[in-house]
Amino acid sequence: MPWVIDLVLALVLAANIRILGTSRLGVCIRAVAVQGVLLAFLPLLLHPDSRGRTLVIALAAAAVKGAVVPAMLFRALAAARIRRAIEPFIGLVPSMLACAAATAGALLFAAKLPLAPGHGGTLVVPASLATLFSGFLVLTTRRKAITQVVGYIVLENGVFIFGMLLLDAMPFMVEIGVLLDVFVAVFVMGIVVDHIRNEFSSLDTEQLSALKG
Repeated sequence: MPWVIDLVLALVLAANIRILGTSRLGVCIRAVAVQGVLLAFLPLLLHPDSRGRTLVIALAAAAVKGAVVPAMLFRALAAARIRRAIEPFIGLVPSMLACAAATAGALLFAAKLPLAPGHGGTLVVPASLATLFSGFLVLTTRRKAITQVVGYIVLENGVFIFGMLLLDAMPFMVEIGVLLDVFVAVFVMGIVVDHIRNEFSSLDTEQLSALKG
C-alpha cells in the first residue's frame, strides 16, 4: 500500500513544519508525539511479511516516541513554568520556508538515487532527509533546552525513517536504535531538567521582596 505509506510520511512532514512554525512549547511537544505515533506504523506498512519483529518495533516506537518522551518533556515544561519559547535565532517564517525548501530538495535528490523498486516509489528517503534537516534546524536555531530536545527527537525520527529501509538486512541494529531512544531520553532529560531549574530559579516573584528598603 504505497499510498498509505506516503500519507503517513506526508503527515510526518507536516509535523516538521508545525514544529518549526510555532513558538508554543506545548504545541511542539504534541507535534513530535504525533510524529512518533505515525512513525510507529512504518515498520508494519513497509515490512508486512515479518509481523512478529516489526510489531515489537512498532509498539516500542509508539511507546517511547509517542508517550514516554513527550510525557517527560511535558513534565519538564511544567517544572519550568513556561509556555512560549524565546524568539529563535532564525524566525518562524524563514524556518518554515527553509523546511519547505529542504523537503523539495530532498524529493529531487531522492529521485536521482538508485533505490530499490520498493523504496524508490515512496516518500521514505525524501521524508527521512527532510526530517533530519528539520530536526537539525530546530536543534541549532532554538534557544530553550526543551525545544532543542524536541529538535533532537525530530532528527532521530529522520534516522528512524531511513532505518526502516534496513530492517530486513540489519534488524538488530534497528531494534537497538529504538532502545537507544529510551537511554538517550532519560539521559538528556536529566540534563535538561537540571539546566531548566538553574535557569528559572531566579524568576520567583517572592524574591523581589529582597529589594525592599
